[in-house]
Amino acid sequence: MTAVAGRRAQGFPWMRFGLLVIFVVIFLIPIYVLLVTSFKPLSEADPGQAWNLPRTWTIEAWRVAWEKLAPGLWNSVLLAVPGSLLSCALGSMNGYVLSKWRFPGADVLFTLFLFGMFIPYQGVMIPLVQLLVGLNELTGLDGVFYGGIPGLVLAHVVYGIPICTLIFRNYYVTIPDELIEASRVDGAGMLRAYWSIMLPVSGPAIAVVIIWQFTSLWNDFLFAVFLTGPTSWPTTVMLNNIAGAQATPYSQQMAAAILASVPTMIIYIVLGRFFMRGLMAGALKG
Repeated sequence: MTAVAGRRAQGFPWMRFGLLVIFVVIFLIPIYVLLVTSFKPLSEADPGQAWNLPRTWTIEAWRVAWEKLAPGLWNSVLLAVPGSLLSCALGSMNGYVLSKWRFPGADVLFTLFLFGMFIPYQGVMIPLVQLLVGLNELTGLDGVFYGGIPGLVLAHVVYGIPICTLIFRNYYVTIPDELIEASRVDGAGMLRAYWSIMLPVSGPAIAVVIIWQFTSLWNDFLFAVFLTGPTSWPTTVMLNNIAGAQATPYSQQMAAAILASVPTMIIYIVLGRFFMRGLMAGALKG
């Protein structure tokens, strides 16, 4: 029985490895179709030949896709980078106060923060448009808040406060309170303790928030359509507009889809090793 059990135990890793290989192949099939189609001329790029390698390899679709997407890519950078950093800063400070500087009603306030995570985009669209239009009129900056990138950044930062606060708060409760108490004994105030003690060890939580918010902002479509004009459209809106009148340019769409996904892939590659550690922090505490 022991020998039989040993052979079974030795076979299980190979079974797991085989299943993983199957899942990887299934996952890579759409990427294969994207890549081979993006290198096909328009005459070969149709659903009936999706699995075939190009008979004539060309980068024309990539050139056209880049020309059409370039303004949107830059607009997405102007949206995602400051939006992610602002969300990270606000979430970090909120999480720090709610976890280490307790005050009456902190739990109620945290619960109210969390309610913001469950408000659908569609439910706030009309009042959000009215607010941004009002900000344009109040500041005299026509096309900045409503119709421009700053208004879109503001909407995403405000909408991202609940989830960013939750991530940082759950991470900070895992940091011993004795560190904060020791800093108080040494004369450090709230801001000094945050800057010198909490922020230097916040790497995993920062990585989670940056990945989360950058992906959310980069992939945004609904807010972008409603709140920006043609000169401020990000990548997702420009990608949606790559379509022909008589025939769909599949090769251009595939090339554009790959170009649009590259920044988020880079973010995951650079910060991905911190993602699970920061996401799971506080799962068993606080």
